[in-house]
Amino acid sequence: MEESVIDNPRLDLVIADRGRSLAIALALVGVLALVGAGWVAATPGTTTTTEEIDQESVATEATTSATVVEEGAWEVGTELEENPVYTLPEAPELTLTVETSVPSDDADVVHEVRVRHEAEHEDAVFWEETVREERTAATIEDDVARSGTTIDIDSLVAERADVEAEFESVGTVRTVLEVVAVYDTGTHADEQTLSSMLELTEDAYWFEETELAESTDHSETAQVEVGESPNGAVVAGLAAIGLLALGGAGVVHTRRPIDAESARRSVHERRYAEWISEGSIPMWVGDYHVELDTLEDVVDVAIDTNARVVHDRQRGLFAVVNDDVVYYHSERGKWERTAWPELELGNETAETSDGSTIPAKGSVGELPDPDDDDAWERI
Repeated sequence: MEESVIDNPRLDLVIADRGRSLAIALALVGVLALVGAGWVAATPGTTTTTEEIDQESVATEATTSATVVEEGAWEVGTELEENPVYTLPEAPELTLTVETSVPSDDADVVHEVRVRHEAEHEDAVFWEETVREERTAATIEDDVARSGTTIDIDSLVAERADVEAEFESVGTVRTVLEVVAVYDTGTHADEQTLSSMLELTEDAYWFEETELAESTDHSETAQVEVGESPNGAVVAGLAAIGLLALGGAGVVHTRRPIDAESARRSVHERRYAEWISEGSIPMWVGDYHVELDTLEDVVDVAIDTNARVVHDRQRGLFAVVNDDVVYYHSERGKWERTAWPELELGNETAETSDGSTIPAKGSVGELPDPDDDDAWERI
C-alpha cells in the first residue's frame, strides 16, 4: 500500500534530519517559480516576421466603342459600346478607351496603342510589321488615368489584304492589338500590357479576347518584430510549481519538530514489515536476553534463524525468540526496562506496613524486582 504524505515516515526522517534547510529551499523555489511565472506573463517574447508595406494596386482596362456612320442595322449616329462584333461599312472607325486606376492623382501614366500584322508558319512568326503606334500621356482624374485612340478599320482591312496576298502560299496572317500602360506612382514604377487578336473580314471585325484588362499589386517587404502572447503552459507550469513548493514548505514547517530516531524506526518498520508480526511478549520469556543495536539486526537474526520478529507495541520491543535466547531491540534500552516499564500515570503512593511506599490505587510506578517475593506480598 502506498504511503500518504501525512503518514510517511521517510518524509518524517528527512524533515527530522534536514527540516529547516528543506523548508527554506522549498520556500525559495516557490517564490522564484511564482516570480518567473509573473515575469513570463508580463514580458512575452517577440518574433521577427516579414510584412508587406507600401501596398498599392494598379489596374488597366481597355474598352471599345464605335459610332454608326452609314444606315444599316443601326441608325446613323448610334453609339455602339463593347459590342462583340462591329460591322462594316456601318462602323468603320473603332474608338479604344484605356483607363488605369492608380493610388493617387500624382502618378504619371502613359498609354501606348500598337497595331501590327504578323505572318506565321507552323505556329512561328517569321514576319511582322507595326502599322500603327500611338503614345498618349493619360489625363488623371479621381485616381483614374484615361486616354482615347481612334483606329481606322478600313485601312487595316486593306493593309491586311495586301499582306495576305504576299504570304498566301507560305503562312498565315493575323493582326494583333497591344495596349501598354506605363506608370510611376512615386512608390512603384512598372508597365502593364494588354493584348488581343483583332479579327478582320470584309464585313466585320471583333476582338478574340472579350475582356482587355490587367491588375498588378505592388508592395515592399520589411522585417518587423511582432509581440507574442504569453506562453500559457509555461505560466501555468511555473505557477503550479511555485504553489506546490510553498505548500511543501508549509507542510515541512507544520510537521517539525520530529524525533529523528522515532522516524528512523518507523522507516525500518515499514521496510521490514514482511518479517514483523504484532504480538505480546511474555515477561519471563527466555533465559538469555541479547540486546541488539538496531531493528535491522533483529531482522537479520530472524532471517538467519527462519523466525519472525515480534513487535510488542506495549513495551516498544522488537524481539526474536530462539529457544531460551531472546534477541531484541527496544527504544527503552535494557530488557528489564522493556519487561517492567515505568508508566507514569499518576504520582500518588501508599505506605506499606514496614514504612515503604507503593503506587496507590489508580497509579502505576516502578514495579519491584521479580525475585523480591516480600515486595510483591506487600503490594
